[in-house]
Amino acid sequence: MKLVRSTRMLVLHEFRRYVRVPVMTEVGIVMADGGRITATSQEISSGGMSLKGHHVPELASLVEVSFSLLTLPRVWVRGNVTWKKPNKSFGVRFDSTDDRRHRLKEWIVAYLEA
Repeated sequence: MKLVRSTRMLVLHEFRRYVRVPVMTEVGIVMADGGRITATSQEISSGGMSLKGHHVPELASLVEVSFSLLTLPRVWVRGNVTWKKPNKSFGVRFDSTDDRRHRLKEWIVAYLEA
């Protein structure tokens, strides 16, 4: 019981770190070498997104994703590929120094409050 109490806040913090919004939209991806692919989003948060596509970038690839969400005009955000699965899904973590992700964070907060 002591162990559970001591780790409870850590677990809650990680669970709530980034709210994931299940939303499907077309995502354009520009690779560091200039190559372009298209994927579909599965979940989006202010920290990153999970995607599914026919072509999956390599792990740790630097990318720039662009997408639109309902009331949010097209957004471009830098990131890197942090995971991929055999079913052609993969995750992009947004670059924390890219200020353009703040627009996405504001949209998520507004979406959750509505």
